[in-house]
Amino acid sequence: MLNAIGCIELNSIAKGYLVADAMLKAAHVEILFNRTICPGKFMVMVAGDVAAVNAAVEAGLMMGGGDVVDDLLIPNVHPDVFPAISGTRLIEETGALGIVETFSVAAIVEVADAAVKAADIQLMEVHIAMAIGGKGYVTMTGDVAAVTAAVEAGVNQVKHKGLLVEKVVIPQPRKEVLEGKV
Repeated sequence: MLNAIGCIELNSIAKGYLVADAMLKAAHVEILFNRTICPGKFMVMVAGDVAAVNAAVEAGLMMGGGDVVDDLLIPNVHPDVFPAISGTRLIEETGALGIVETFSVAAIVEVADAAVKAADIQLMEVHIAMAIGGKGYVTMTGDVAAVTAAVEAGVNQVKHKGLLVEKVVIPQPRKEVLEGKV
């Protein structure tokens, strides 16, 4: 059962492959991402049951050593996080738009999980590090109060890491903004 997610972000591509191998050998986990990310970093993201993901992340952190940029372990990840990361989430109707942007992949996954657990919102997308300088961002929708609460919960989850870039809530976004045409 995929109820936990773990991620290790490294500043070495070579070490990233080594970490991925160590994580897979340490426990029965499923690789979600195992790839380079901008700017010259590497990300390994796994899912599985809590004990397996915990063992995999521990093994990866040992192997990664000083090349680890950021990491995460979310033991009871909200089920909406997986489709938002994979880009398979379909949103029929949007309300207010909330966006949180971070300097790391691990931090943005933590933001997304905290946000969707905190308020009645829908995650639209969790964009991780490709073509955006290694940063991540999450978009979410719902009523203004819920989106505001979700954004704040997400920010509070990671603000101690010093990796927050920006957060915004747009009460009534123009349709063109959501389509990327403006």
